[in-house]
Amino acid sequence: MTRRRLPGPAELEAARTRTIRDVLPGPDDPPLRVLFSGINPGLVSAATGHHFARPGNRFWPVLHRSGFTPRQLAPAEQGELAALGLGVTNLVARATARADELTAAETVAGGKRLRALVAEHRPAWLAVVGVTAYRTAFGVRGAAIGRQDEAWGGTRVWVLPNPSGLNAHWTVEAMAGEFARLRAAT
Repeated sequence: MTRRRLPGPAELEAARTRTIRDVLPGPDDPPLRVLFSGINPGLVSAATGHHFARPGNRFWPVLHRSGFTPRQLAPAEQGELAALGLGVTNLVARATARADELTAAETVAGGKRLRALVAEHRPAWLAVVGVTAYRTAFGVRGAAIGRQDEAWGGTRVWVLPNPSGLNAHWTVEAMAGEFARLRAAT
C-alpha cells in the first residue's frame, strides 16, 4: 500500500481559498438515502479536494464500521458513495484549520444553503456531523446527538458526533455505534 503524500505548509495555506465539490448521486445512482454534512472543509481536505481527508479524521473508518460501506474507503474514493445512496457536503464552504475559526454568521448562512441543497436533492436523511454547528446553524439550542424532532419536507434529520480527531471524547467505537443507529433507521 502506497502512503499518500500530505500537502506541505504552502499548499495548506493556499487551500484556504478553495472549496470542495459535494458528493451527490448522478442520474444512474440510487436515490440519496443519507446526505452527510460536515461543518466545513479542513485545509488538508481543501488541498486534496476530498472530504474528511485529514489524517486522524475518523469519518471513513466510522462509516465502514457502522455498516454504511462494505469496506473502509479512502478519502480519494469518496465518489463511490453515490452508488451506495450516500452523499457528502459541508455547512460552510470556507476551508479553515479548525471549525472554531468560523463565525456564527457563516454557520447560519451555511444552514440556509444546506436547507436549499436538501430541498433540491431530497435525501431521506440529513446527517449533520457536529452538534454545536447544528445548534448554531439552525437555532436549536437543546439539540443533542441523535434523531431530531424536525423534518425538512420529507427529509428527516440526525445529528452525529464530529469525527475530527480533535473531538477526542468520542471514541471510534462510540461514533460507529451512533452512525449505526442512523443506518438502522434508513
